[in-house]
Amino acid sequence: MALILTKELHSPLTLLLLVSYSCIGLVQVGPIAVQAQGPLFTDSRWIVDGAGRRVKLACVNWPSHLQPMLAEGLSKQPADVIMKKIKSMGFNCVRFTWPLELVTNGSLASRTVNQSFQGLGLSQALAGIAANNSWAPDLTLIDAFKWSDGNGFFGDKFFDPNLWVNGLIKMARLATSFPNVIGMSLRNELRGPRSNVDDWYKYMQQGAEAVHTTNPNVLVILSGLNYDTDLSFLQNRSIHVSFARKLVFEVHWYSFSDGRRWTAGNLNDLCGNISSRVMARAGFLARKNLSPLFLSEFGVDGRGTNAGDNRYLPCILAMAATEDWDFAIWALQGSYYLREGVMDMEEFYGLLDDNWSNVRNLTLLTRLSSLQIPYRGLPLKRMHMILFHPQTGLCVTNGPPTRSLRLSSCRAAQAWMYGPQRFLQAEGTKSFLQAVGPQKPPRLAPSSTSQWDMVSNSGLHLSAKAMDGSTVCLDVDGKGLLITNACKCLQGDKSCDPTSQWFGLVQSNTV
Repeated sequence: MALILTKELHSPLTLLLLVSYSCIGLVQVGPIAVQAQGPLFTDSRWIVDGAGRRVKLACVNWPSHLQPMLAEGLSKQPADVIMKKIKSMGFNCVRFTWPLELVTNGSLASRTVNQSFQGLGLSQALAGIAANNSWAPDLTLIDAFKWSDGNGFFGDKFFDPNLWVNGLIKMARLATSFPNVIGMSLRNELRGPRSNVDDWYKYMQQGAEAVHTTNPNVLVILSGLNYDTDLSFLQNRSIHVSFARKLVFEVHWYSFSDGRRWTAGNLNDLCGNISSRVMARAGFLARKNLSPLFLSEFGVDGRGTNAGDNRYLPCILAMAATEDWDFAIWALQGSYYLREGVMDMEEFYGLLDDNWSNVRNLTLLTRLSSLQIPYRGLPLKRMHMILFHPQTGLCVTNGPPTRSLRLSSCRAAQAWMYGPQRFLQAEGTKSFLQAVGPQKPPRLAPSSTSQWDMVSNSGLHLSAKAMDGSTVCLDVDGKGLLITNACKCLQGDKSCDPTSQWFGLVQSNTV
């Protein structure tokens, strides 16, 4: 978990989510579509402010839980520069990790940053911290934190539940001084052979009550079993706490959460099957309006060389957009002070490069920016559809200069009406999307002759019978213009890439 002292920064944080790795927290760094009023609450599946307006969390993960116990990157850039960079990338909050022993081990907490880094042989990193953040080296670890295994399940050798609750209470109390701390995650990635549902309910309820009693303003965020991939037990058994409108559940989903499956089959089948499993294990909470679901960790290798990640990414983008989940990307950091015994280890899943100065992959950031948009606002009235293209993170628009149907920012997406008759009608007009034929752009016509069906297991191919009698799918050409082509990769072929033809129907009343 971590706290940020906003008084030290030129671009103050507003929302901080605190996460415990042995626990995690949220800090807002930018606009959140509306100016949130007071503490945050839940309203069925939504996170809302005191006025009942939806607040969508679009976060980055920023670790401080590793051995040095200091927010990563302070040896590379000044803290306010990092904060401004987070905001410039379009994110509005930070999910900040913290080690439990920081608040339960007095001698450790009183150690200075200088002493900690010298003891780990991190003299070069310490020099960088002194140069970029001169206020930090002489602070104790706990004060620096305010600025900014056998340990997998309750009762494990290094996981004392009583110590854990005590740590949660201390951090929740510390967070009362900082109104930008809006949530606390009780525990990151529960796992291991001792994992069981009964103990999950026992200790999660105990931890939630402890946090809320100490700091009733924060959201209380609960993780699931099996590295936070499984909350399915909540379908049959509710969690009972004495307070209301503060519980949020979180889930993690990486390509490696499914082993090597992403490289081993037809991508339409893989996306459909794995998405269905994620929905059964966690997504049902939001879809059934039971609780907000926070996709608190997902990410890909920013170098673009991981085949599994490359196939997984458009699938998770499609699901996160269509479900309109709150999220936190793993991760911000381009490097670590010390990880797995390696000094200055580079993090290829980081949004920033190893010097924390530039975005590692601008194309990836563009795709992620589509998730930052709150597609649905409260109240849920005047809903329409937009066509989201997960391969690019863009949406279908119908704008100047040519009035052609093309891909552009989802903030300028064309609104469509799509109902049981399966016609796509441009909202506010009498024009319908009509398929002409292969390798030809669809057109807007006054008659509704094309019925658009989802035809693949991924649920992302929009297919219709064209005017020439052929069956085609929506596609995109090399210039970002909408065309139609023969549907590809619907089944069988394991190497075929269907993603140029993937379009998610996203419900919206804000775009």
